[in-house]
Amino acid sequence: MTTGILLVASQRELRRELFDVLDREGHPTIHSARDTTHAAILLEGREPLALIVVAMDGDGRSSLTLCEQLRLLPPCSDAPIIAVLVDDTTIKPTQLPPMIASWLYASQVAAELIPRWKQLQGEVPAVAPVKPVAPPVAPVLPSSGGDYRFVFEEGEGDWLIVDPVTERVVEASPAYTRHSGLANSVLTSLALREVLSFESAGLEKVFGDADRRWLACQRKSIRGHDTGEASTRRVNHAGRALIALQFRSDRAGVRPAVALGLLARLFSGGHDDAGVMEAAQLLLDEMGLDYLAVWSARPEESSVPAQVIQRWRGDDHLLPGPQLQSSLRLVLGGRALMHPHDARRLADVDPLIGQLGLRGFVGLPLLDERRNVLGALLAGSCNPFGNSEIVAPVLHCAAAHFAHTLELRRTREQGRAEGLLDALTGLPNRLLFNDRLDTIIREANRTGETFAVLFVDLDRFKFINDTLGHAVGDQVLVAVTQRLRSSVRASDTVARYAGDEFTIVLRHIVKTDDVLRVAEKIVQLMDVPLHLDDGPELQVTASIGVSFFPEDAPDAETLLKHADEAMYAAKSMGRNNYRVYDVSPAQEQQNAALKARLRHAEGNGELRVFYQPQINAGTEDIVGMEALLRWEHPELGNIGPGFFIPLAEETGLIVSIGEWVLRNACKQAKAWEDRFGLGLRIGVNLSAVQLMQPDLSEVVATVLQETGLDPNQLELEVTESISIKAAPNLMENMQKLHRLGCHIAIDDFGTGAASLDYLRKLPADRIKIDQSFVRNIGVDPDDEAIVRATIEMAHRLKRGVVAEGVEIEQHLQFLRANHCDELQGYLFCRPLPQASFERLLAERERLLSGALEKLPA
Repeated sequence: MTTGILLVASQRELRRELFDVLDREGHPTIHSARDTTHAAILLEGREPLALIVVAMDGDGRSSLTLCEQLRLLPPCSDAPIIAVLVDDTTIKPTQLPPMIASWLYASQVAAELIPRWKQLQGEVPAVAPVKPVAPPVAPVLPSSGGDYRFVFEEGEGDWLIVDPVTERVVEASPAYTRHSGLANSVLTSLALREVLSFESAGLEKVFGDADRRWLACQRKSIRGHDTGEASTRRVNHAGRALIALQFRSDRAGVRPAVALGLLARLFSGGHDDAGVMEAAQLLLDEMGLDYLAVWSARPEESSVPAQVIQRWRGDDHLLPGPQLQSSLRLVLGGRALMHPHDARRLADVDPLIGQLGLRGFVGLPLLDERRNVLGALLAGSCNPFGNSEIVAPVLHCAAAHFAHTLELRRTREQGRAEGLLDALTGLPNRLLFNDRLDTIIREANRTGETFAVLFVDLDRFKFINDTLGHAVGDQVLVAVTQRLRSSVRASDTVARYAGDEFTIVLRHIVKTDDVLRVAEKIVQLMDVPLHLDDGPELQVTASIGVSFFPEDAPDAETLLKHADEAMYAAKSMGRNNYRVYDVSPAQEQQNAALKARLRHAEGNGELRVFYQPQINAGTEDIVGMEALLRWEHPELGNIGPGFFIPLAEETGLIVSIGEWVLRNACKQAKAWEDRFGLGLRIGVNLSAVQLMQPDLSEVVATVLQETGLDPNQLELEVTESISIKAAPNLMENMQKLHRLGCHIAIDDFGTGAASLDYLRKLPADRIKIDQSFVRNIGVDPDDEAIVRATIEMAHRLKRGVVAEGVEIEQHLQFLRANHCDELQGYLFCRPLPQASFERLLAERERLLSGALEKLPA
C-alpha cells in the first residue's frame, strides 16, 4: 500500500508551503525533509511512498543527485517525482531527466501541485523535455473540396458561408449564432445585406476581391448592431463556389485585444460615484452585457445589502428585492458563480434571472485585501457569453476595481478611524500608508524630492505575547507608537504596517545624515525600559531598515522590500540597531574589481558572442539568430549578462562593448551568408546608454560598410522598459536606423508600461513577447490571453511577432495555433558559441541536401 508523501526542500518556507497544500487535501502522512540524510531518517521502516516532491535550486546538479540517492531508499524506489523549480534556479525544464515525472515552478505550488499529482495518478503523460512533433496548424477553411464544417466544430471564429450569386447566407457557425443571438434558421432566411454591412465597399467588390483583408463593418444582432470587421475568402464545397466570411467584433467580451484596452480604461477611472457609473457603463457597452449590478453589504452585521448601481438594457421591470435573489445571497456569502451559457437553470430558484431572461450570468464577491466580502458584482446577458476565457478574467479584474472602490467608500462612511486608521494605535494602517506612499512618490517625481522609508520591527515581540498575554502586547504597541511619533516631524508619516511592524516616511531630506540621526534616536528611545500599568518593566528593542527614494528604488513596492531587507540585516547584526539598504562591503569590493577587469576584457579576449536561432513557427526552419554577449572571466568563469551589463552601463563601457558586439555579430553573419546563403537575420541588443548616443546611426552605418552585411539582415533590439521620454535621442535614432534599412525589434514586450504606445510611435518591424508570459502558457489563462492579444494587436499593426522562452511542446502548440510568426528558446536550441552554431548550420545544409537527393528526378 502506498500512502506516504515525501517533501524535500532546503528552503524552510517552501517546505511549509508544500506541506500546507498537501495537508489541506487531507493526506495523513506527509514527511518533510531538508536533504537526503534527513529523508532517510524519516523513512526508516516506512511503507512505499505515493509521491515525492523535490525542490530544484541553483544549477540543479545537487538536486538531481539527491533524486538519484532517494531512489536507493526502499520507500522511494517506485514513487513518482515532481520537481519544483525555485525562482533562482538555472536548470531548465528541458534538462530534467526521465526520472522526473512532472514539474512546476515554485510560484505555481498553491494552484498546480495537486492538479499535477492528479494527472500522474490518472496516468496522464507528463511533459517530456524532448523535441516535439509538429502539431496541426489552426483550422483554415479549405479552398477546394472537403467540408468547411470542421472549422465550425474546432474553432471559435464567427463564420458565415455565403452564396455570392444570390448573396444569401448558406450557413452560420455556432460561434456566430451565439455571439449575434440570431439562430441559424433566421440567418439563412436573410440576404447578407440584411445581416452585415460594410462601411467602405459594396458587396460586389468585397466578393470580387475576396482577398482576406479586414474591412470595417456592422452586423445585425439581437441587441441591434455590433461594430467590428470582416474578411472574405473563396471556398469550393460540393461543387459550389461559395464565400467564407469571418467577423471579428469590437466587443471586449469576444476579442482579447479589445479586452486589454477595456481594462486599461477601467483602471484609469476614478473611485468616486462618477467613476463607478463610468466603469459600469464601460462594462455594459464593451462586454455586450444586458444586466450589471454592484451591491454593497456587511455580512458580519446581517444587514440588508445596498445597491450601489444597476443597469439593464431592456424594458423597465420591477425587479425582485435582494432577499429574493438567491444568487446574490450566495455571492455575498463568498461564492463565485460562473454560468456563461447555462444561466437559465438558475431561473427556478432566482426570479431575477428568469424575469430578465438571462442566459449568461456571472456573480463575483467583492473582497478586500483580507478576503472579507464587501459586496457583489452581478453581470448577465440575454445571450450566452461570447468567450468565457476572456469574459472571466475581465470580470474578475472589474470585481477587484469595484472592491477597492467600496473599501474606500466604506472608509469615508465609517470614518477614518475605522477604515484607514489602526484601531489599537490610531496610526494609518497598511491601506492608507500604501496610498500615501504612492502619492508621495508621484509628488517626488514632479518636484525632485528625496525621502526615506524606514521599516521598524520589534525584536522578539512574539515572546511578550506568548508569555505575558496579548493585553500586555497591546500596551507595548501603544507605547511604541508614542515613542515613534515623538521621533519624527509632523510632515512625516508613521504607520502600523502589520502586527509588530511599523513603517515611517521621512520627507524633504537635505542630507542622508538627517535620516540616520532619526533612526539612531528611535533605537535609543526604544532602549529605555517600558513601565506598563499594573505590569512588569519591559525591555523592548527594535531593528530598523532604511531605504532612500530614488537612489534605492523608483517605486513603493521595491522601496519597502529594500527597507525590509535592511531591517533583517540589522537583526542579523544582533538586533536593537539600524541598517541602510546597500550591497555588502564584500560585494562592493567585488563590483569594483569587476569594473576594473571589465575595462580590459575586450582586449584580453574574454568577451564572447553566442548565437541563439530564431525559428519559423510553421516550417521550424532557422530564419534568424540573436547575438548574446558572454563574459568568460579567467578566475570566476562565466559571468551572466544580467550582472555585468549594469556594471558596463555604470562605467560607460557599454558604448564600446556594444559597438564590439555589433561589429563581431555583423562580421560573422556576413561570413555565414557567404557560406550558406540563407539570408539569416542577426539580432543585436542596444542598451539605453547606446540609444542616447547622438552618433548611433553613424556607428551602425560604419559597421555595415566595413563588414559588407546587407542592412536588411540586421535587426536592432530595443527593450520595452526604455522610456521614450527618458532617452531623448531614442525616436530620432530609431528613425535614422530604419532609414538605413535596418529592422527594429521591441524586446521583452509586455513587461513595460506603454506597450501600445511603443508599437504606435516607434518604427518597429517586430516585437518579442517576453518569456515570463510564454512560460505561463498552459498554466495561467490571463497570461495566455495577453499572449493572444499581443499577437493579434501586432499583426493588426503589421508587425511580426517572436516568442521568447519557448521550452516545451505545449508552448509551441499554443503559439502556432495563435499564429505567432517566429519562436526562440531551449525547445529548439540554447545559445551556442560561434563554432557550434556554424556546425548547426552545416548540419542543416547536409540534411537538406540529402533530402533533395532522394526526390525523384
